[in-house]
Amino acid sequence: MKILKTIAAVLLLNLTLLAAKAQTEVPAGFKKGTIVVADGNMISGYVKENIRKNASLSFISDIDQKKKNYDGSDLKGAEIDGVKYICIKGDFFKVLCEGELSFLQKSSDASGKPSYNGIEPIYVSGTEGKPNDYFIYNNKDRQLKLVSKKNKGEVVAASFAGCNAAIDKAKSIDNDLSQLKEAVVVYNNRNN
Repeated sequence: MKILKTIAAVLLLNLTLLAAKAQTEVPAGFKKGTIVVADGNMISGYVKENIRKNASLSFISDIDQKKKNYDGSDLKGAEIDGVKYICIKGDFFKVLCEGELSFLQKSSDASGKPSYNGIEPIYVSGTEGKPNDYFIYNNKDRQLKLVSKKNKGEVVAASFAGCNAAIDKAKSIDNDLSQLKEAVVVYNNRNN
C-alpha cells in the first residue's frame, strides 16, 4: 500500500510539473506579448501577428489559454516581443518614439476591410498612406499626420510650432524621413 501511495505521489508531481511547463512554453508561431483592448484593459499572453497581411493578430491569453483573433479596430494597441504598436482606425502603427508627439510607421492597410455589426458588413476606411509610411501623431488631440517628402515642411511647421530646436533638427534631415524621429524626440524633451 505504501508503494502505491509513493507511485501516486510521483505521478501527481510529474503531472503538476508538465502542466507548469505547458503554461510557460511559447506556442509554435507565437511570441510573448500584450494587447490593449478597446476598454483599455491590458492582457498578457502570446501573439501571432498578421499585421501586414490583414491588419490582425491571434492572441492566446496567459489566463485562460484560449485563442482569439483581433482586428486593429478591436484594439488600442499591442506589444509584441518588445515592439510597441498603436491601433488607429483599424490600422496598426509601429511606435518609433512616443511622448506628447509620437513618431509612427504604418504597418498595415485596413482600408476596405469589412467588420461586422451582427450580419451587416461595415467597411473600415483605415488611415491614409501605405505600409512603411511615416506619421506624426499628436496624442493630445489625436491628430495623425502623414509625412512625405512633399509635405514635410508643412507637417514640421504645424507639429513643432513654438519649438525652434525641433524645427531646425527636422530641416537638417535630408530625404530620409525616418530621421524625423530625432526631431520628435527634441520636441518631446523641450521642457526638460
